[in-house]
Amino acid sequence: MPLAGIRTVAKAQNGVGAFILQCRRLDFHYCDWAGSSRGMNAFIRSSLSNFAKANPQIEIRVSPRPHNHPTIVGHYINGRQVELDVRNLDKAGIREKAWFLRNTSGEKEKRTTKPVTSLNESVRGIWSPFHGARIKI
Repeated sequence: MPLAGIRTVAKAQNGVGAFILQCRRLDFHYCDWAGSSRGMNAFIRSSLSNFAKANPQIEIRVSPRPHNHPTIVGHYINGRQVELDVRNLDKAGIREKAWFLRNTSGEKEKRTTKPVTSLNESVRGIWSPFHGARIKI
């Protein structure tokens, strides 16, 4: 009777084979009339095209929302949405918030109790040069 291996599908781990950006869409909402949207309007006119060229994998949507404060909404591949209020920020501050949403995964922040988080727990624990046999010179 021949031996057969267990057929399993490898679980995708981001960064192991290829990096997949977690942010898939950014929505920029602004108001033409309100003073709190001054920085957002300046960002859309001058810097948004450069941001879109630098990030071709992200869908960019710009929509006016009259009589509302400006916001940036990030949509992620895990189905979550993160909305940031950017009222009264200048265009440099809005650029930083857009890069922040681009670089995050959309997950809620978690408290870490262990120094290393892994999907595959090690039987032997974390390796350290201070453990094990000592070499005498």
